[in-house]
Amino acid sequence: MSRKQSIKEIILQQHNSTKLDRLTPRDLELPIDTEKIIVVSGVRRCGKTSLLKQTRNLILKNNVPLNKTLFFSFDDERLMLQTEELDLIMQAYRELYPNHNMEECYFFFDEIQNIDHWDKFVRRIYDNETQNIFISGSNSKQLGSEIATSLRGRTLLYELFPLDFSEYLTFKKIDKNYKGDRQKALMIHEFNLFLKQGGFPECISRTESQRNQILADYYQVLLFRDIVERYGVTRIFALKYFIQKLMGNISTPFSLNKIYNELKSQGVKVSKDTLYEILEYIEAVYLGIRLYKFDYSVVNREMGDKKIYSIDNGLLSVISYQFSDNHGRLLENLVFVWLRKLYGDSLFYYNQKTECDFIVFDRDQPIQAIQVCYDLSNSDTRKREINGLIAAMDYFNLSKGVIITMDQEEELEKEGKSIRVIPAYQLMIENKKL
Repeated sequence: MSRKQSIKEIILQQHNSTKLDRLTPRDLELPIDTEKIIVVSGVRRCGKTSLLKQTRNLILKNNVPLNKTLFFSFDDERLMLQTEELDLIMQAYRELYPNHNMEECYFFFDEIQNIDHWDKFVRRIYDNETQNIFISGSNSKQLGSEIATSLRGRTLLYELFPLDFSEYLTFKKIDKNYKGDRQKALMIHEFNLFLKQGGFPECISRTESQRNQILADYYQVLLFRDIVERYGVTRIFALKYFIQKLMGNISTPFSLNKIYNELKSQGVKVSKDTLYEILEYIEAVYLGIRLYKFDYSVVNREMGDKKIYSIDNGLLSVISYQFSDNHGRLLENLVFVWLRKLYGDSLFYYNQKTECDFIVFDRDQPIQAIQVCYDLSNSDTRKREINGLIAAMDYFNLSKGVIITMDQEEELEKEGKSIRVIPAYQLMIENKKL
């Protein structure tokens, strides 16, 4: 069977289906009919495919015939296309539906970064066929670089993360009302589970052993397929060691020089430039995300201390088992991912004589100082967290700040500053910017 015929069979199999995909909706809803290419990026298995299918379902409900949509997954093992074969998709579709007005058709390309030079293929469709194009990919750097060249000005980019706590409750069909003693107790119970298990949709309601196996498999795919194979990494031991060291120091500044020296002392020959490249790969596949120490100088930010956070607590726990019971670190990691989802890359941490976990910016203006503390009951801990927050508020001239806890809640005033102490589960259920 020819490649084109195989593609036709895949298309017809899709169009002969009599029922829509039954999907639990995500909070992110992609726009339709924007005359832009809609791009969704995110870590593997976080739900990008389902989000594209959710968008297609919305289009079908607007009386668009199913055969005027095409959903094509480049992860489909039945058909591993090469760059020069991409046009076979359009040839096959046109031959199946020669009377369709292509401008009225909608194309969904899932995990498109698997094909080299995909951007030129999408650009050709956009310029000559239709502007109703939706694509997804699991590599932020590849998508970003190709968008910045061939597709500049033609795209709207969205990031999808694993489920946040609000979406987790939706997937488990749990009422999000946290008012009242019984409901509050339920929310705290579920949040404790979520804190450790993470938010990959496939892992919800699985047993612990099933979940750990699934997450371990995710990690292997990220490690070997997305990093080793795609980037041609040959220093496998150095790669694994580097990831273990980074994930073992979540929420604390890391030193690439220190990791380099540790590898060197073990007889592992790897250059610092290679480690910097590996760090870029780790971010590109959303395994980890860097957080920069705030400095008004961009050069100093790049050269200064950085922290790294994991995309998901469940994934973090299978990579670095020491975090499975470290509730404080898990909470800070979870808050970071939630803030990253709300504010994008407008986040920094503050560290002078004291430290504040997160400073949120709106363009060039600081708008929020946030401290994360699992439990404020200890007097020394309480003093340290409040002093760090106030120091940051003074530095950035902010009158209000927030301390996010596991389940404590209060309002306090100190040194003319207003501080709101609020449980993480409440913030994440409300899911609004602070």
